Order: sequence, then structure tokens, then C-alpha cells
Amino acid sequence: MVRLIAAIVGLFFSGWLLVSAVLGGTAYISEPPAATAESLFHKHPKEVEFSFEGPLGKYDRAQLQRGFQVYKEVCSACHGLAQVAFRDLQQIGYSEGAVKKIAADWPNQIASIDPATGEAATRKALPTDKIAGPYPNDVAARAANNNALPPDLSLIAKARHEGPAYLYSLLSGYEAQPAELLKQFPEAKTPNGLHYNPYFATLNLAMPQPLTSDGQVTYADGNPKPTVDQMSKDVAAFLTWAAEPKLENRHRTGLGVLIFLLMATGLAFMSYKSIWADKKH
Repeated sequence: MVRLIAAIVGLFFSGWLLVSAVLGGTAYISEPPAATAESLFHKHPKEVEFSFEGPLGKYDRAQLQRGFQVYKEVCSACHGLAQVAFRDLQQIGYSEGAVKKIAADWPNQIASIDPATGEAATRKALPTDKIAGPYPNDVAARAANNNALPPDLSLIAKARHEGPAYLYSLLSGYEAQPAELLKQFPEAKTPNGLHYNPYFATLNLAMPQPLTSDGQVTYADGNPKPTVDQMSKDVAAFLTWAAEPKLENRHRTGLGVLIFLLMATGLAFMSYKSIWADKKH
């Protein structure tokens, strides 16, 4: 009896879900949602290739160092890397001495305590310190950015769909609002204090265009030419490394596991053929 009641209840709910799905689909077809500025003018990330893509991809150390330089000279004015320590930069090709100098010269000093007085103080960064942002807390960050909170960039490449391509597109995609958008949606005009970017979900964001001109950063190696497009690509690669520093290890491990499984499969098949070779069905 209990099973019969349970079956009836289950059928009732299944039927109700089916009816709801049909009604919802019918309503969507007969009365589709009204088009919005976001649905018509939002763009998907641009097509771009990175060396670390694919199962055998590897980071380009020279590109990562260029990307770090862009982050240091441009992005660090508002954003921190709270999950990355200065000493981690040795993984992208900096020597121990270079890392010490980068930490000591970092403009955002580390909050500390004066051992003599017990009062709050600041000190130069050490290689073991995290890469600090410019603001002591979120309140100060909002106060300096028209109430917008600049996100920490440690994991931004993983926190956004198509992370590297999205970051590259966003940084290189600022433009004036299209006349067609303003014609169709005059109410969607970018408000004061915001900036139009078709690669951002709502089309308008608080961050001004950070990379404004070619040559804004002078690359230490002098090559390639630091165009806005190149700088955007390089810093996107660096932020991908910051979010996934073990990516190359995962690729190597995955390849090793795949080879092992192929060999194990071959051995298992040969064992099967050997054991059952003289057996008749």
C-alpha cells in the first residue's frame, strides 16, 4: 500500500513538472522576452591563442614576466594579488635576488607593529609576503573608487568564464557606445562614473580603461612591441598563472596517467589473448 501511494505521488509530481515545462515553453515561444541592451550588444570574448592552452600547453616565461610588469606598473595601482607571494615569482623565471629587489621596491608597504612601541607601522615587503594591494581595507578601497570595490586578481582568471580570453577582451575592448545602442535604448546611456565595454556583462563598469595607449609600459626585454593588444594578452597570461601556477604539473600528470592507462590496456588485452588462446567456446 505504501509503495502504491509513493508511486502515485511520484507520478503526480512528475506530471506536474512536465505540464509546467510545456506551459513555460509555450509561453516563451508565444511571448518571447523583450530584447535588452545587454542581450543585443554584449560580446563574447575574442578569439585568442595562449601557449598554455590544450593538454600539452606550457607557460611562456617571457610572456609571464611581461605580464607581471604590466600588472606592476598599471594594475597594482588598484588591485592586489592576495594569494600570491613575491617568492612565487621565481616560478616564472625571476632569480632570488631579483625577487628580493622587487619586494623591497614594492610601493605598497606591509602593515606591521613597531616592536619598540607596539604601535601600528609599515615596513618594506619581504619575499615571503603576499603581493599587497594599495588599500588597507575594503572601506578605503571603495572610498577611493566611487564606492566600487576593485577585486583581488589572484583568482580572477578562474572566476570568469573563458578567463584568459575574457580578461584579454575586457582590457583591449573599451570603446565608445555605439550609436545604434543609444538609438534603440536611449535609457541605456552609460552613466557618469562608468565606462562602456561590450565584453562586460552589464556593458558598463566602474574601472576606467587601464591600458590606454601603445608603449604605456616599456618591456624590459624590448620585444615584442607593447601595444595595447599585446599588453592585454600578456597580463591575461600572467593572471592565469597566478590563478593556476600548477597547470603545467597537471598537464604532465595527466599525460603520464594517459600513457599508463594505454599500456595497462594493452597488457590486459595481451594477457586475455594468451590465457584464452587455446580455449574453445
